[in-house]
Amino acid sequence: MKKIVLVDDEPNIIMSLEYTFKKNNFEVFIARDGQEALDILKTEQPDLIILDIMMPNVDGYATIEAIKKDDKHKACKVIFLSAKNKESDIEKGMKLGANAYMTKPFSIKKLVELVNELLGTSN
Repeated sequence: MKKIVLVDDEPNIIMSLEYTFKKNNFEVFIARDGQEALDILKTEQPDLIILDIMMPNVDGYATIEAIKKDDKHKACKVIFLSAKNKESDIEKGMKLGANAYMTKPFSIKKLVELVNELLGTSN
């Protein structure tokens, strides 16, 4: 079973994504900010992380920097899912090591397709 970490401070987004990915046979871990995500990574080895940018405590940019510096996790796929939709925001996210960048509002169906594409899985 593939492991996915959902990192977002918006409860409605977390709830709908958690439901969707569990339904698609993923083991799901939830973090409400970057620090919680980094705490999860101390004990888990996820296949993919869906990461918001604007969050309390540790934002998405700082989170991906920490992930990519860690040899244990730098191969982990990361998708930014953010309301920040300026070209400069997207470029920054990709330069920091994201595999993909999706802007909010978003299509859950397209997000699931993107996750399956990045992980080489299909349902």
